[in-house]
Order: sequence, then structure tokens, then C-alpha cells
Amino acid sequence: MASAPDGELLGIDADPTAIALARQQLTEFRKRVILVQGNFAGLEEIALEHGFGPVDGILLDLGLSSMQLEAAGRGFSFQLDGPLDMRFALSQMTTAAELVNTLSVEELAGILSKYGEEPQARRIARAIVAERPINTTGELAALVERTVGRRRRIHPATRTFQALRIAVNDELECLTEALPQALRLLAPGGHLVITSFHSLEDRLIKEFLRSEARDCLCPPEAPICTCGHRAALGIVTRKPIRPSPDEVTANPRSRSAKLRIAYRL
Repeated sequence: MASAPDGELLGIDADPTAIALARQQLTEFRKRVILVQGNFAGLEEIALEHGFGPVDGILLDLGLSSMQLEAAGRGFSFQLDGPLDMRFALSQMTTAAELVNTLSVEELAGILSKYGEEPQARRIARAIVAERPINTTGELAALVERTVGRRRRIHPATRTFQALRIAVNDELECLTEALPQALRLLAPGGHLVITSFHSLEDRLIKEFLRSEARDCLCPPEAPICTCGHRAALGIVTRKPIRPSPDEVTANPRSRSAKLRIAYRL
């Protein structure tokens, strides 16, 4: 997947700040790099609009960047007090504050349970509704800690913040839309490389790769194949590649990363 000496790169990110930073860092390669602010849910349309396809490789780097986490004004981190925003792109309509302050107990509990896998989802949701309005990350983190206590090394608000961020940005839905588009864009032999950072993402990716590596998707009880599906991918990593202990020591935020690789048949 090396791009030198004349390969071209199309970079897509929903965050305009990330695009600006990438443009600055890739100045010397500007003749071979196109950077677009957009969501990878529109991957195929963006790629074809800019003359990319079929392509030799696609890298999907999911999750947050350190730049986003460390900007208090973005509202992604419970360690820095700031507005409850959590939008990747400020053009998006819904913020975390709107979800926290308008949804019912049932709706909030559903988000926390589905996207955060939070076992105390209903308890936290009831506390949020009773306490609102809640407008800052510090207020929400403190409320969750008061509600469920702090018995582990991981902050008790971790799952709540993850769930709200995923909901605000429709992350799992966008990933579900992006994966088949990536497959269609790949040239034969082209590689799809995906780094995910939590179990919900990794589960979606694993199931997609496995289904596209099979010839038939009919139920096991079906006497003959009627789906007509043919394998389109070969899987390189049967199990995800995890960061080494040395890498986690150097970069603790990499500890939950999982890397999966497949290639187009």
C-alpha cells in the first residue's frame, strides 16, 4: 500500500480541524494528496467525485483522536470541563447536551445500554433526568460518579461518554454504510485495513469481513444455495492485531485498538 513515488491519497474526515492539520502536515505531498471534509458514510460518492476508484488500499481509522480529546471546547472528555458537544463536525445539528436534556429516561437508558454497554444504564438515565439541565462535561461526569460510585480504575463515566458520542455522530450506522462501499471501491488485490477502538465497532467489522469471505450466506438448514453470494474478500487477520505492551506503555490510548485486514479477491 506504499504510495511513493506517484501514488495518490484521498483523505476524508468529518472534523474540519483534522483536515486543516493534515493539510499543513502534508504540504510537501500536496500534488498527490486530496483532503475532503466529509463522513465516510459517503465514501463511495466522495471517492468517485475525485477520480478515485478502483483503489489499491483503504484505511479506516475509527474513533477519536488525541487532538479531539484534549480540546475541552469539543466536549469529548470527562477529564476536561467544557460544553457537552461531542460533534465531529460543528455543522451537525444534534449535540450531547440536547440528548442529555431532552430525551426520556427510556431513551437515554437505551443509548447508554446499546452504545456504551453500561450495566447501570437505567440508574444513570434516571439521575440525569432528575438533575437536568446538565450543560458541561464536568457536571455529567460528576453526576455519573455520584450515581454509581467509583470502584474501579476506569472512570465510571467512561461508558456514558462513549455512548453519547456514538449516538451524536451516528458512528455505528455510518460504519455499517461505509463497509460495503469500501468493498466496492477496492481493486482486485487491494487491501482494506480497519482500526477500531471498542467492541461494538469490532463486532460489526468482524461480521462484515466474515460474510464477505463466504460463498453462500443462506441459512444452514437451506437444502440448496439461493442467495447467489460469492466471496469477495480474503481475510488476512483471523484474529485482530492488538498493540504490544511496549506500544501501550508509550501510548496508553492504544490499549483498546484492534486492527483487522482483508484483501479484495
